[in-house]
Amino acid sequence: MLEIPTDLPADLVPLSWLLGVWEGTGVIDYEASGQRFDGEFAHRVSFSHDGGGYLNYSAEAWMLDDAADDGRGAGLVSELGYWRLARPLSQADAGPALLPATAVSPARTADDVEQLRTAEGGFPLQVALVHADGISELYLGQVNGPRIDIATDAIVRPEGAKEYGAATRMYGLVEGHLLWAWDIAALGSHLGAHASARLAKVD
Repeated sequence: MLEIPTDLPADLVPLSWLLGVWEGTGVIDYEASGQRFDGEFAHRVSFSHDGGGYLNYSAEAWMLDDAADDGRGAGLVSELGYWRLARPLSQADAGPALLPATAVSPARTADDVEQLRTAEGGFPLQVALVHADGISELYLGQVNGPRIDIATDAIVRPEGAKEYGAATRMYGLVEGHLLWAWDIAALGSHLGAHASARLAKVD
């Protein structure tokens, strides 16, 4: 049974099933530049909130087939970001940068969130992620019940970064587990299946 925290802002209720720390394993299977990348990896993902209208996100993964004594092998990804429902910001919202809000409005309610519902029955979603290698991604998509589908709207790569052109991610809550799949277009290859994992909630 899904329990929704009583202190959760209304805009986060559609995302509440993500909250917590998830751990598990997955597989990589991707071919690019004439080379096949495959193997099993461990993955740890955290979704939390601090009272704002967004979820804090962090994730890391490492290979298992060459794990050291501490259980960690070669690092694969370390990323941080924010997940939020997409909605127009108003004078009651702070930003950009350090600019404070210039108006006061009542706290957003479930009725306000309901007005965001899409024709498909879900809610529009924005996900901003930054990787430890300097690559940043902006994903757009939707959350519809216990399923999320997002695709990159923009990718920013610093000078010297490896070629990475597009990505899609799918998340789903299935029998209490967080399942996800990540497709990418990288290193000269077209968008295709890249990795997937099954995670259990540990906290």
